[in-house]
Amino acid sequence: MNNLNGRLDKLRQLVQDRDFLEGKGLSNEVNIRIFCYDPQDEMTVTHFLNQIITDQSLDCNLIECNLYKLFIEICKDLDILDSIPDMEESEGSEYLLEQLHSAIGENEFIDKMREKYQPKIDDIMLLTGVGDVFPFMRVHKMLEAMQPFFSEIPILVMYPGVFDGNYLRLFDKLQPNPYYRAFNVV
Repeated sequence: MNNLNGRLDKLRQLVQDRDFLEGKGLSNEVNIRIFCYDPQDEMTVTHFLNQIITDQSLDCNLIECNLYKLFIEICKDLDILDSIPDMEESEGSEYLLEQLHSAIGENEFIDKMREKYQPKIDDIMLLTGVGDVFPFMRVHKMLEAMQPFFSEIPILVMYPGVFDGNYLRLFDKLQPNPYYRAFNVV
């Protein structure tokens, strides 16, 4: 994960590459790529993303899907956002997490994504907020749920952790989760 700025420059070039956009070279697998970075580099990655998302000279369109912001929107839609702090204080974090998981799952995220985003050719779904939305949503479960609905465009996950081709390990500290349908990028 060294030389982050060089890797980010390569990522800027890669997202404009026709082979990347068309998913060539993936052996007919889904076009899901993961850009891993050290969690301590979050501010550098965020700065890069702010620049690239607004860059009008790119040959593609990046659709940022911040999973944490989606989670907040879903909580607002369910009219539960304001009650979350009180529930955590009175019932505890474990109980709150159980309640949130029973109310908000992958389907609610997918419904919100489909409501907000209608991707077209040359669009790339850029998943951000992966670390922020933990433990409310795990990215390996989200990617599995997204495949039937967003299979026509590349999905690029900005991941604060490591992916060895078989396991995702958030923050390079948590219990790894199996996920084999994605590819490391840069």
